[in-house]
Amino acid sequence: MRPSSLLTLALIFIVSLALAQPYNDPNFPKPTSGYGSDGSYTVSKLEYDHPYFSGETIEVFYPKEKAGKVPTIFFCHGYGGVNSLYINGMIQYIAKKGYALVYVPYPTTGVSIEDRYDILREGFRHAARKYPQIIDTTKVGFMGHSFGGGAMFGVAHACFTQNNWGSEGRFLFSLAPWYSYQLTPEQLNSFPADTKLIMHVYEEDVLNDHRMAIDIFNNINISKEDKDYIYVQPAVVNGTTYAAGHNLPGTYEQYDAMDYYAFYRLLDAMCDYVFNGNVSAKNTALGNGSSEQITMPTGLKPLQQSDEPQPRFEETFYEFPCSAILNPRRMFCGLTSSTEDEVSSTFILYPNPARDHVTLSNLPSQNTNITITGILGRKIKTLNTEGKTEIVIDISDLRKGIYLVTVDGISKKMVVSHR
Repeated sequence: MRPSSLLTLALIFIVSLALAQPYNDPNFPKPTSGYGSDGSYTVSKLEYDHPYFSGETIEVFYPKEKAGKVPTIFFCHGYGGVNSLYINGMIQYIAKKGYALVYVPYPTTGVSIEDRYDILREGFRHAARKYPQIIDTTKVGFMGHSFGGGAMFGVAHACFTQNNWGSEGRFLFSLAPWYSYQLTPEQLNSFPADTKLIMHVYEEDVLNDHRMAIDIFNNINISKEDKDYIYVQPAVVNGTTYAAGHNLPGTYEQYDAMDYYAFYRLLDAMCDYVFNGNVSAKNTALGNGSSEQITMPTGLKPLQQSDEPQPRFEETFYEFPCSAILNPRRMFCGLTSSTEDEVSSTFILYPNPARDHVTLSNLPSQNTNITITGILGRKIKTLNTEGKTEIVIDISDLRKGIYLVTVDGISKKMVVSHR
């Protein structure tokens, strides 16, 4: 991973952590019943010196009042997210519902990608050996975000096949995954047949190409009825922006209905289905587009489910495209279903990066709206082409940063540079 990209992901974590806040949504209260509602257990934590990462600790969060070992989630954090506060809301939610979560930090710099995978995997195994009275390795879930969202597949495969973890229930829940290492085609094709999977991706994520998620989703040997690809869309309700960027899910930048309804609700149902054997929970967790699965509060866009996902944007839209040399599975990028031909025939945006003006050409001949939004979904400008196939837009009033330019439902990333 190149240094500038390292800083990109690390800074996202640092800024996000600084913005951490309690649930605060002016439009939608938390769910009070059913999947997505808070549990009643008290959250306790055990921690000890990390045996593979000097100066850090391994943490185990669990429900205090629940006797005996409990089903456990092993979380692979995002790049730079060595502090568990970065997913504090999710940790609290999981433990309050009666499950444990193991958090194993790995170094941000000074080690290889493979080293980070090894530290995650061996850290999880170490915690399971140290706390067998809490961690039930027969019922496990592996989750991960960004770097961890790609890492969790290789890590989980090793624990499933070498240690027989999850023999009574296992699932995978990947969020906006980065590249996947230590995962050969043979391994991807040899996950235990009873494994379940939710792949979560976000419309405004400009970092990780969705083709990585699609590649894993399409090629992992999990039946269609046991896996769902979930696409989360942003919305604006009564002036409040509900972002669907790389930082979702949160408790750090946005901690609102999107966390509870788009993420916690599905996670809650997946745990109930896999760990507790509640068959009815499958309608929400792996509902194949059922109303129980995709329905969001009125005003928020419904979740989109697919068994045959397609990328919505060009690879150049992303900081980390699927075909980059860093991706050990780059040869599989072209095997994903793709709307690339359709996208490439749409509008052209130049120069990019831009300073004072940007030109859009190859526009539809009919009147068409052009929308410029910020990376978190805030609408900045709306214009009409008035039938022109080329238009110049004044962007001199925009701050330096990344924006989305949308024409007829197709979005492209626009970078505004220093003037």
